[in-house]
Amino acid sequence: MMRYIDIHSHLLPGIDDGAKNLEMSMEMFHIAAGNGIGQMILTPHNKPMHKNAGPAKIESMIQQLRECLKKEKIDIQLHAGNELYYRSDVLEELDEGKALTMAGSGYVLTEFGPMDDYEYIRRGIYKIMAGGYRPILAHVERYGSVCAKAERVEDLIAMGCYIQVNAGSIMGQYGFQTKVLTRRLLKQRLVHFVATDAHNTEKRSPAIYECAKYIEKKYGQEFAERLLIDNPMRVINDEYI
Repeated sequence: MMRYIDIHSHLLPGIDDGAKNLEMSMEMFHIAAGNGIGQMILTPHNKPMHKNAGPAKIESMIQQLRECLKKEKIDIQLHAGNELYYRSDVLEELDEGKALTMAGSGYVLTEFGPMDDYEYIRRGIYKIMAGGYRPILAHVERYGSVCAKAERVEDLIAMGCYIQVNAGSIMGQYGFQTKVLTRRLLKQRLVHFVATDAHNTEKRSPAIYECAKYIEKKYGQEFAERLLIDNPMRVINDEYI
């Protein structure tokens, strides 16, 4: 089994709408390990008008989780990050160290509202890039304005944005239309990362193995490895894709 790298997950206990407590976190890590995941970037939400956990708190919690994983003999490497909800002061948050990039790299996992229009999203992505960061657009399949036309996704990629989709979307967990849309993006090679966006042990668990096998069978092993291993490793190593 290949060792996949999950760049988008919510396993830190009790700090966002992901794992409710340490017990759930550990159950989720067991699921992740069983799905062949060898590394994870933990990306708790960072939203405006919320009491967000700061970098020191996140790093402290991750260290505690590393100790728990060691005790339970779960071989998963952990990295710190955030899923940043875009707002006007997002660059200040990053520059002042109040929010985290992905594994200490120049990559920033960026989220928008599902009803945000395309020009707003495009301007937001451009602003992050102009600030010297490399934006990864989280779960692009949720943004109807972006996915309404394939050329809009192509435009964002041409700008320098990277595209992430959720494994559950590919496998039909969020409805038929979302599955068709996400698979079309895969077919057109308009995706850089497939991640779990795991929040719990049930419908939104860190399960990726079946999705990985689907991509491998449909589009080839090289493409599957690029989305699930190679590109994520470049993020961790702070290398350009």
